[in-house]
Amino acid sequence: MRRLPPLNAIKAFEAAARTGSFAAAAAELHVSPAAVSRLVHLLEARLKIALFERRANRLVATAAGRTYQAGLTPLLDSLAALTAQLQAPTAAPVLTVGVGPTFAIRWLIPRLADFRRQAPEIEVRFATGGSAAPFADGWTCGVALGDGNWPGLTAEPLFAADLLPVCSPAMAAGLSAPTDLLETNLLRVGHAPEDWSLWLAAAGLPGRSARGPAFEYYGQALQAAADGVGIAMGIRPYIDDDLAAGRLVAPFALAVPKGQLWYLLHRPAAAADPALAAFRTWLVAAARGATADPAPPCRAGPPLL
Repeated sequence: MRRLPPLNAIKAFEAAARTGSFAAAAAELHVSPAAVSRLVHLLEARLKIALFERRANRLVATAAGRTYQAGLTPLLDSLAALTAQLQAPTAAPVLTVGVGPTFAIRWLIPRLADFRRQAPEIEVRFATGGSAAPFADGWTCGVALGDGNWPGLTAEPLFAADLLPVCSPAMAAGLSAPTDLLETNLLRVGHAPEDWSLWLAAAGLPGRSARGPAFEYYGQALQAAADGVGIAMGIRPYIDDDLAAGRLVAPFALAVPKGQLWYLLHRPAAAADPALAAFRTWLVAAARGATADPAPPCRAGPPLL
């Protein structure tokens, strides 16, 4: 006879340990933080082991808690996958991809028809939370920009995030040297304030910063650049299709690494999901193709400073 702790307490502890707070676990489980705390206390009393160190401003798992969570997460993932399989044995496989809106619109969706041709039986759904949102329940996988450190997730690198200024062809005609950029509107992205400083420093203009309209997403800044509002700091692969089509121009050849990579993310237990396996195979090949394609030629101009 199995002697198992209460499942609700297990779910509350695992969510709290994985997210790092009772509040985040409560939001995921649709209960109150007090209920999560109470369930965790009951579990600790049942096990007679402390699972968390409760500090003033954060929740830290003990060594026993980390070990327990590391084993519970794949078990719960497997249970959820098995239940979904049992409930819909004849339904089409569903792939839910968590991705930022700009990545979806500027890179993934334009290539989605190719994946659909390869795997027409898979229903693809998008959840646009992106790298700013935590990996959510219900996501099969995600694509995010970062340093590769997502505890509890498998992170597979796809391609680099190189930076280079882009603008409309008409605006590019008036740019002869990087110093000319300082006299124009440099379009900024609110969550990436370091982009322009990185590029300007590499172009021989250290200590200079961008001044111009600020946007919430890269996609908004790139659209404004295409419309002639100013010069945006482009990030690959967002700009690849626009450069190839001539909607945007890179006035200078210098591309600077952002210091992060794009990753495919998923929970380890999801690796056996046939829909994820098919999508991963396609995505890795598409990413390699994007990396192998040479950057479109930039507008001719003098050497950088």
